[in-house]
Amino acid sequence: MSEPRINDRIRVPEVRLVGPGGEQVGIVRVEDALRLAQEADLDLVEVAPQARPPVCKLMDFGKFKYEADMKAREARKNQANTVLKTVRLRLKIDPHDYATKKGQAEKFLSAGDKVKVMIMFRGREQSRPEMGYRLLQRMAGDVEELGAVESAPTQDGRNMVMVIGPHRKKAEARAEQRRRRESTTEQAPAEQAPAEPAPAEQASAEQAPAERAPAEGQQA
Repeated sequence: MSEPRINDRIRVPEVRLVGPGGEQVGIVRVEDALRLAQEADLDLVEVAPQARPPVCKLMDFGKFKYEADMKAREARKNQANTVLKTVRLRLKIDPHDYATKKGQAEKFLSAGDKVKVMIMFRGREQSRPEMGYRLLQRMAGDVEELGAVESAPTQDGRNMVMVIGPHRKKAEARAEQRRRRESTTEQAPAEQAPAEPAPAEQASAEQAPAERAPAEGQQA
């Protein structure tokens, strides 16, 4: 994306001027707009070149560019590719196996990854697609606090697939995990540190041998 035209590069007779605080100044000659920019030690920046007349704003263009670059850099830093994890179910799944598969889906969603829940029909099971649909809907309902259905259950040959996307982005999930680890690390030394004896108790312990010495001498 090319940079906007600024100051003397704006070659139109008049512009619709916006002040540095967002206030509407109105339509003015470009010469007057440039004069106002110079008086305020700011730049005249064309922000809407397609408008008639073009819209220009008074701003510190160097500061504007710096803040825009910083935001773009931060966005790239926090960007993380979402991974599509797969959880496979059987149509006739027992409660224990279902709980295990649900736990896997919850783990993936908590980490910010999408989950593809897939059922593979065997033999005559292909004639009962409604059972697979109900099973996938059950899974979606059980993990709805962590994610929502992005792709409704669809059957493709012997497979029925549904995709669940996380509510939180992966970058947010990683940041939360990092905060938890740091919190655990900070608490551990405080819990393991041995208690130091009170000053009074320490002084008493140091004086104890000296107080017993005369008593032993009198017995001799």
